[in-house]
Amino acid sequence: MKIQLIAVGTKMPSWVETGYQEYQRRFPKDMPLELVEINAGKRGKNADIKRILQLEGEKTLAAIPKGNRIVTLEVTGKPWDTHDLAKQMEKWQHDGRDISLLIGGPEGLAPECIAASEQKWSLSNLTLPHPLVRIVVAESLYRAWSLNNNHPYHRE
Repeated sequence: MKIQLIAVGTKMPSWVETGYQEYQRRFPKDMPLELVEINAGKRGKNADIKRILQLEGEKTLAAIPKGNRIVTLEVTGKPWDTHDLAKQMEKWQHDGRDISLLIGGPEGLAPECIAASEQKWSLSNLTLPHPLVRIVVAESLYRAWSLNNNHPYHRE
C-alpha cells in the first residue's frame, strides 16, 4: 500500500522538510510515504479566498490517483489515538487500495475535497499550522506502522 500525503503549500521552512523527511525515510519499501505539494493561491489583502480554495481543491483532487481512498485531515474529523490509527492502517491495507491523505492550506480544504473523502481524521481539537501537520501525520503513521509490526519505535 502506498500512502500519499497531498498538502497545500510549497517552500516550507527547512525544519518542516527535515522533520517530514525524518519519518518518510523510515517507512518500509512496501509502504512508501509520498509527499505531493500543491501550490497555494496567493493571499493578499483583497484575495478571493473562495476562488483560491476552489483552485487549490481542483489541483488537490487532480493529484489523487484513480481508485485511491481519500482521507481528509480536518478539525471536525474523527480523532484517532495511536491504537485507532494502527487499526485504520490495517483496514486500509486489507482494502487493497492506496491512500491519499489531504491537508489543506491556511483556510483548510476546499468543499470539493471534503465531499470526496471517505474518512475525516482530526489530529487535534486545536487548529494546527498546516506545515506542522505534515510532520505530525508522518510521525503518527510511522508510529502506527511500528505498532502493527512490533517494531521497537512504539513502546507501550
